[in-house]
Amino acid sequence: MEQELGLIGFGEAGSTFAGSGKWGARAHVFDRKTDDPADAQAMRDAYAAAGVTYAPFMEQALSGVDLVMSLVTADQALAVAEAAAAWLRAGSIYCDMNSVAPQTKEQAARLVEAAGGHYVDVAVMAPVNPARLSVPLLLSGSMAAQAASRLAALGFSNINLVGENVGRASSIKMIRSVMVKGLEALTAECVLAAEAAGVREEVLASLDASDKAQSWGDRADYNLDRMMIHGLRRAAEMEEVVRTLDGLGTGAAMSRGTVERQHAIGALGVKAPGKGLGAKISQIIQSNARKADAA
Repeated sequence: MEQELGLIGFGEAGSTFAGSGKWGARAHVFDRKTDDPADAQAMRDAYAAAGVTYAPFMEQALSGVDLVMSLVTADQALAVAEAAAAWLRAGSIYCDMNSVAPQTKEQAARLVEAAGGHYVDVAVMAPVNPARLSVPLLLSGSMAAQAASRLAALGFSNINLVGENVGRASSIKMIRSVMVKGLEALTAECVLAAEAAGVREEVLASLDASDKAQSWGDRADYNLDRMMIHGLRRAAEMEEVVRTLDGLGTGAAMSRGTVERQHAIGALGVKAPGKGLGAKISQIIQSNARKADAA
């Protein structure tokens, strides 16, 4: 990797990409979690493991670099773009890889471009693990082709250009999420109700009879796993999906329900889901009971 890179956010995506691409010290990383005493040591360990350059301030992460990647939580994406705009090098490419509505990316683009930067809308279309640098990326914006070349040089291998308008890539991701995350939320609603009624096996068997591509038990197990670990982040992303649909005027009733269900499961704080569907259901039931007792 010959290019210098400013990386904002070093969670699962940022650390996975940096480690897989062996970006090393040329990646200058800022993550505000390092300022939190509860997370500081874990963050410093992550920087050391990846060999990246830790920047205690955003200004240091962006100083002198002409490629910036933003990989933060959905609720922080716009605030980060606004903060970064103050330190961007003129002519630099700002790749916003966050899962937010096209309207949010349009707002961020105005901030970045007013500061002399080039904004590129990047949609990450699958979990970063296990795909890592082969994760599908959709890019849109006037500088999308140039950004694609720079990202390819970093090791990304599955990049597709989808247009010159900021918001087009994120529209594809947001509208796809109506189905992907909605199915997860419906899964939780279904299996928890089936457990309460004492008919879980019968319901799953009935579903299996109508769809043999994958057993519904395995599908439910996977969906609950995703929600328990990433429910809060997914709920934040689904808030952006609701905003997308509201902007289109097509209605977002089911997606609003998905926000609530994803948040409810994620807020239980179960970060180590049990093995198997039954274990996960038990963890959710017990966590809900503890919350009810504490209320």
